[in-house]
Amino acid sequence: MTAELTFVRKTGPAIAEVFDDLARLRIAVFRDYPYLYEGSEEYEKGYLQTYLQSEQSFLFAVYDGYAMVGATTCIPLKDETAEIRKPFEEAGFDVNTICYFGESILLPAYRGMGLGHRFFDEREAHARSLSTMESCCFCSVDRGEHHPLKPAEYRSNDAFWLKRGYRKEPTLQSTMEWPDLGEPVPSPKTMIFWTKPLNS
Repeated sequence: MTAELTFVRKTGPAIAEVFDDLARLRIAVFRDYPYLYEGSEEYEKGYLQTYLQSEQSFLFAVYDGYAMVGATTCIPLKDETAEIRKPFEEAGFDVNTICYFGESILLPAYRGMGLGHRFFDEREAHARSLSTMESCCFCSVDRGEHHPLKPAEYRSNDAFWLKRGYRKEPTLQSTMEWPDLGEPVPSPKTMIFWTKPLNS
């Protein structure tokens, strides 16, 4: 770890400039519980295209030297994929007024330095800069209480998210697919959304 971290902001298609760094970081961090993601560059290319195609998507990244060690993204919900928009559309929300927060990922050695809060600050600031945004949301995977690969020392981020002013919305759920560790093909996962008004 170097003495000084550097920060990078990218919007829209410019996110492609750090695409490879972001893909590698996602694959590394999401291998851990609760995502257990058997990452591949092919999957990453498909996933990240959504962010490159939106003029208002946003990425904030942390570098230690030449290595990306943390990153977070957000995008107007209207520009997200159908499975992300669906629970909000079915519940009668106006997706034009909601900013969706994507990943918030950080290598273990850089945790506990306040970067998790910085990630939310940066995304919320970007959302407020978009004149139509009234609220923000993100989702997290629901692995249940007794998953066989859940580490004994695992602590969820629920308390942190609640402290940031987010509320868990069990009625807003979606299904995403990715291959778990050791799986040859993607399998469905239940995702539960959290929401927060931007004026709070």
